[in-house]
Order: sequence, then C-alpha cells, then structure tokens
Amino acid sequence: MNWFCVHTKPSKEALVEKYLRDELELETYFPQLKRNKTIRRVKRVVTEPLFPRYLFCNLDPATSYRAVRYGPDVLNIVSSGSRPIIVSEETIAQLKDWAGVEDNIITIEPELPKAGDVVKITSGPMQGLEAIFLNETSKSERVAILLELMNSETRTEIDRAQIEPTNN
Repeated sequence: MNWFCVHTKPSKEALVEKYLRDELELETYFPQLKRNKTIRRVKRVVTEPLFPRYLFCNLDPATSYRAVRYGPDVLNIVSSGSRPIIVSEETIAQLKDWAGVEDNIITIEPELPKAGDVVKITSGPMQGLEAIFLNETSKSERVAILLELMNSETRTEIDRAQIEPTNN
C-alpha cells in the first residue's frame, strides 16, 4: 500500500475523503489550513483545504485503484502519463508533524510585531501611513501605535487587522 494524491471536483474534498474513509475503508489524509481571513470587511477564522481540490489516500492500486479513481466527485489520481505518482511516507509524516495535535488542521496565526517595529496601516482612514508599534491593549484585537502627524507624535489604538509589518 502506498500514498497517492486524489484530485477532486471543486469544494468536494471533504465528501471524497468521507467516501474513501467510510465506504472503501481506506486511510486518508486531508490537511486543512485554519487562518484569519477578511470576508466582506468582516474578519473571520476560516478552515480551508491546505491543497484545494486534493487529498491523500493510502491504497493498494491492484485492489482499490478503480474504486477510488471512479468514485463520486473524484476527477483522477495524480499521475505522470498513465502511472499514478506515489507520495512518499516522509511527505505525509512531515505534513502530519506540521499539523500538530489538532485534527489535521494547520493553524496560522499572524505574528504580532515587537514594540518599536515600524508597521503600515492597511485599511481605515489612516490607510497607507506608517507608524511605530507600541503594544497590545487590554481590549480584544486592539493595538497601540505611535503616529507622527503634523510634526508631533500621537498615540492611538486601532484594530490589529489594520496593520502589517513593513520590511524596514
């Protein structure tokens, strides 16, 4: 038995994984990515496939290839010519190590700048300005920054999602 990469129809990865696991009783690996994302100006935590339209399946091609290849919502098994490509055990192990203890979900938390770092304001009325990051505030998701306006420095608080570190 070897690991193979299964190509699915758009947004059908979870259904294919359930079919392979429950109906065919095959071992699957469907890594997902959990991250903050702004959707229509609303900040949300979303979980999406790490590799959209792909998942991994451990199968014996002699006995399960056709059942997987022609399963519902499966487009193909990733191949080179007519030969399916084997995904190494090491690759699957590295992905599982990266995902950690949470159920195949890799979580990405944006790293907060350190005090004194220069940040750029990415949205809101001060968009495009640079400021100096001071600290997180006691209010959830807010940070304190130091802006230089009209030859004076002004401390203000803005939403954490409105800043990003600069490469200075």
